Amino acid sequence: MKNTNRHMLRWKIAIQDYRRNMTIIYKEGKSNTNADGLSRWPLDKVKRNPAYDPEAAAKITIHLMEIDRRRNFTFSQLAPGSGTLDSGNTD
Repeated sequence: MKNTNRHMLRWKIAIQDYRRNMTIIYKEGKSNTNADGLSRWPLDKVKRNPAYDPEAAAKITIHLMEIDRRRNFTFSQLAPGSGTLDSGNTD
């Protein structure tokens, strides 16, 4: 293929194992009306994302806050000579 642009090259690499008697031909968007029509097809507006679970997101946020709180300690919270956190209040 001569003058292969990066998108065509990406496709060529992706299908190289399956390509035996196949010829790839570039077709401009203006002349590729089927693909252009499908790309402009209006989508229904989704009011709620079914993959989004607000309860799970809240749990993750709380967990991250707990991790951050544990990480941000001062040396005064270390038990003397032990190198471990004192069992006292770490807030």
